[in-house]
Amino acid sequence: MKKRAIYPGTFDPITNGHIDIVARASRLFDHVIVAVAASTSKSTAFSTDERVDLATRVLTEHANVEVMRFEGLLANFVRQWEACAVLRGLRAVSDFEYEFQLAGMNKHLVPEADTIFLPTSENYSYISSSLIREISSLGGEVGAFVPAIVREALAERLGKRAMNK
Repeated sequence: MKKRAIYPGTFDPITNGHIDIVARASRLFDHVIVAVAASTSKSTAFSTDERVDLATRVLTEHANVEVMRFEGLLANFVRQWEACAVLRGLRAVSDFEYEFQLAGMNKHLVPEADTIFLPTSENYSYISSSLIREISSLGGEVGAFVPAIVREALAERLGKRAMNK
């Protein structure tokens, strides 16, 4: 039986920090599903299909990683794919309280899966998708924080928005 993990998020956009978590998880699990949330209360810069496409393109070197969209309750998606773990990245101690609460609820909803917290590598601890979007929308350079494909997509999408302000 394969050990499968689900790494859920909005990935708007996927960053080098996300990619670091995926790369490390791909060494720990037989199969990692990067689950791009379609229904979210967050306002996103990219559509779900665009976020799936960007993630797929930047994660191609990891043969045991698959990118999928998901809608609805994460517990149902975890159960559907018979995952043994839900992966969550932690950038700072401030992330832990919220993530711990989510882990407790997910354990109640899908007891057969555990939440695995992976601390973000030190050089990515200050990176967040929302900060990357903001920097890009203001004309700042984000190439050190995201792959070139993502930087180009951000410049195309948010560069136009920034110019119209």
